[in-house]
Amino acid sequence: MSNALEELKKYTTVVADTADFEVLSKYGSEDSTTNPSLVFQAASNPKYKALIDNAIEYVKAKSGLSDSEKLSLAIDKLFVNFGVEILKIVPGRVSTEVDARLSYDIEANVKKGRELIALYKEAGINKDRVLIKLASTWEGIEAAKILEKEGIHCNLTLLFSLIQAAACAEAKVTLISPFVGRITDFYKSKQNVAGFEASKDPGVVSVQQIYAYYKKHGYKTSVMGASFRNKEQTIELAGCDLLTISPNLLEELQKSDASLVTKKLDSSNLPSNVPEKLNVSHSNFLWELNDNEMAYFKTGEGIRKFAEDLVKLEDQIKKLLQ
Repeated sequence: MSNALEELKKYTTVVADTADFEVLSKYGSEDSTTNPSLVFQAASNPKYKALIDNAIEYVKAKSGLSDSEKLSLAIDKLFVNFGVEILKIVPGRVSTEVDARLSYDIEANVKKGRELIALYKEAGINKDRVLIKLASTWEGIEAAKILEKEGIHCNLTLLFSLIQAAACAEAKVTLISPFVGRITDFYKSKQNVAGFEASKDPGVVSVQQIYAYYKKHGYKTSVMGASFRNKEQTIELAGCDLLTISPNLLEELQKSDASLVTKKLDSSNLPSNVPEKLNVSHSNFLWELNDNEMAYFKTGEGIRKFAEDLVKLEDQIKKLLQ
């Protein structure tokens, strides 16, 4: 008998939001996305020790590197090791995140993206199976524009507003990951409420608006809703190009009735109030982002949190390099 997860998969590509290989296999994820937080959690598990050991050995075999270069390479190699293993399980693509501390540096983002793709190539993985994951800052989007022209596909993350989404589409990025739950968190706190009905949830509404904007204007960039707080949010976005969902919510969906899911987003039936193309010049992008208190705050907060988890991972790896 069909369940809500199977029904959701009829309308949307479902991606497991985890770096745990067993979970990816269990839920039949099409793609996989990782970030420093997920890799930090997974790297703390003894069953992934071999991937860490391999990264350390890889770096130790290199000569002439400074301590900071060794650490950076070890982290990159570890992320790629996870990606390579994930691609043995999922038939599609894996997203590999660039260091969040580079989020405001175009050249550094481009350089890191190229380096990650080179490590994947060395491991026998074609670049078409990898998405380089960058923050949706002006600099991150500009870096993605350069990488996409080189045939390196990008996933723009930490995205909270239509102006960020519009700039990504104009940059011809492959995929964006608008964050549903973090938008919800902001407005729950701001309005001092326990939660929202799924159809009126600000995070859900944000993704609906982005989806409609992309489809109205014929953009090829895919929309992958991310960062969910409950299964109802995912059900309300059935029909979105992709959704990346945490293991606990995948389990809830699997145990839920299929009748809960109907197609909610449809490119052939868009609302009438979709805005015309936005001005995505540098100055207007910065102003619109600044003028959106939630998006401005959540973008910065997300970058800080990813950077914090990366530092925790670096502390683990430093000890092994010594």
